[in-house]
Amino acid sequence: MQTVTNRQLFFQHIAQTSDFPLGLEIERAEGIYLFGQGDQKPYMDLISGIGVSNIGHRHPHVLAAIQNQLDKYLHLMVYGEYVQTPQTQLAHALAQTLPDSLDTVYFTNSGTEAVEGAMKLAKRYTGRSEMISCLNAYHGATQGALSLSGDENFKQNYRPLLPDIRHIRPRNYADIELITHRTAAVFMEVVAGEAGVRVPDAAYLQAVRQRCTDMDTLLVFDEIQTGFGRTGTFWAFEDFGPVVPDILLCAKGMGGGMPIGAFISSAEIMSVFRNNPILGHITTFGGHPVSCAASLATLQVIQEQKLHEQAEAKGQLFKQLLSHPAIREVRGKGLMLAVEFDSFAILKPVIDRAIEKGVITDWFLFCDNSMRIAPPLIITEAQIREACAVILASINQVTVA
Repeated sequence: MQTVTNRQLFFQHIAQTSDFPLGLEIERAEGIYLFGQGDQKPYMDLISGIGVSNIGHRHPHVLAAIQNQLDKYLHLMVYGEYVQTPQTQLAHALAQTLPDSLDTVYFTNSGTEAVEGAMKLAKRYTGRSEMISCLNAYHGATQGALSLSGDENFKQNYRPLLPDIRHIRPRNYADIELITHRTAAVFMEVVAGEAGVRVPDAAYLQAVRQRCTDMDTLLVFDEIQTGFGRTGTFWAFEDFGPVVPDILLCAKGMGGGMPIGAFISSAEIMSVFRNNPILGHITTFGGHPVSCAASLATLQVIQEQKLHEQAEAKGQLFKQLLSHPAIREVRGKGLMLAVEFDSFAILKPVIDRAIEKGVITDWFLFCDNSMRIAPPLIITEAQIREACAVILASINQVTVA
């Protein structure tokens, strides 16, 4: 009897999202490495599963927290009804990292769900319907979050989407005037991720904050990629002067590899979900106790080991080492970097060759001529040098050929 391989099952039964999935078969993962099925070939993960494994794969503190929670309970009740220690302890720890106005947490299963919840919250609190986000922004793939996303090619085949969505040019001061008394909320990535890691100047974010205040509009910072130490501070917005959002979104790196997200606001704003209607926003699995336990362990590791404080120097080392005639620019903040090439036609073979050599990189949804580099924050200087040597060798092989 012929044995069906996992690879065959993958293509037979797993819904495909492109015509060319990476198709790597991974047996286990640890630290910054993934290990291939059978041959145990090591792959250095320079993208952290797309910004997720901020403290590496299977961190021992995360594993211990998961095991400890497994011995107590899993799902007990839909969100918000029972007092569950993993949720309360994580919410308290998150509030301790934030300004006083951001003290109330609503846990979700993902970043996209955090966006959806924030959209409902903004509508309910302000009584307005217009939402504003930036061109080339990515906020998720569900209907509401996709409506906010600022790339028409990504969403044109799914229309009609939500009405009353307006897009502004990022880092463009003139467009700030489009925020008016009709606007419920402005959704903005502090550092634009899928646009290819675009970092604004502090004055721009402060101007957006002031305009939102003047118009009684809620400012929502999407830190789904940037939060939990990725850019050199625990939250990216901390590094842009006196600018605090009304709602903060997080996910990806907060779970230590477990699915979790959150939108965070003030008790006053969040209180509108209590009535008219009662249970104004609900979720069954949001704030799952195992995910919350893993997230708290992740937060503690980042803080205790000061991983966020090391990110900027590590990012600068990448920028210093990745020098090549084929590289147009290396931009970014902390360990959230984009390496720009002339075209996707050059970049894709470089990515493929690097993977063959054991270094995993990627590109961006809305910037396919730039290589994504966002390794676990635990990456060492020696590992950075090794990874850059592989990338440069891959560039040489592609461009010389």
